[in-house]
Amino acid sequence: MKTSTFADLSLLFVALIWGTTFVLVQNAIAFLEPLSFNAVRFSVAAIILGLWLLIFEKHLLQKLDRKLILSGIMLGVWLFIGYAFQTLGLLYTTSSKAGFITGLSVVLVPLLMLGILKQRPGVNSIAGVFAATIGLYLLTMSDVSGLTIGDAFVLICAAGFALHIVFTGKFSSSYPTLLLTIVQILTVAVLSAGSAILFEDWKRAFQPEVIFSTNVITALLITSILATALAFFIQTNFQKHTTATRVALIFAMEPVFAAITAYFWADERLANSALVGCVLIVAGMIFAELPAGKLEGIIRRLFVKKEADFKA
Repeated sequence: MKTSTFADLSLLFVALIWGTTFVLVQNAIAFLEPLSFNAVRFSVAAIILGLWLLIFEKHLLQKLDRKLILSGIMLGVWLFIGYAFQTLGLLYTTSSKAGFITGLSVVLVPLLMLGILKQRPGVNSIAGVFAATIGLYLLTMSDVSGLTIGDAFVLICAAGFALHIVFTGKFSSSYPTLLLTIVQILTVAVLSAGSAILFEDWKRAFQPEVIFSTNVITALLITSILATALAFFIQTNFQKHTTATRVALIFAMEPVFAAITAYFWADERLANSALVGCVLIVAGMIFAELPAGKLEGIIRRLFVKKEADFKA
């Protein structure tokens, strides 16, 4: 298996983890406020990776320098902005609109790649982005009411996640994966804890009904280990072998996996339009995986055939 293919499959596994843990997080934040939850979640993940570093990879500490720390902090800041503004936006808009606007990071990534890194997306990627965007709309947008301040907050969230993907691609090949992952996760933990102290009832995290809540403990363990420590280690490690636009398209599968999980675990039903949306998101990811020029050749042959049929 080619390295790029294995990288894409690994990132798809990350999207699967995030999508399937969505229900767990929803149940947990009914007991523990979102910023406080993220503070604990990312702190536990940082501790787990830190212990792994000290026990098995201690030699990597020699490579910990100022540039690596600053790069990791930048990634952590963008990641924190994504999570924080998504939480803030949900206070003023619907979850369906928030899901769609967050998914617009799939559109923002190629634009940011062009503007920041001067990398132009190929035809396959453009077609994939177009299909995935329509699919996200059909999957998530059950509410088409007017724009609100919450929508603006979630758009900032989408920009944060998009910038995290772009700069992960930029930094991941320059520094050891484990160190870069730990620094960015620790940054999110610190910023989340500070924000929780300022804006939430953070003392609630130490109340018995929260500490001994099965929903909270289960969600924290699974999200800390799988959806944070493992997921961001995989992203940081494998994104160097693929493009940022393809990563964004792969991560657009997260709401698809979330919808499938909700169908089996929460007995939620998908409308026909949502099913079509899922298909389009998968198609968008497949478009991006086609060999360079393959999709363009297919489109050209289709147009040539239609033109010939028309003349006949």
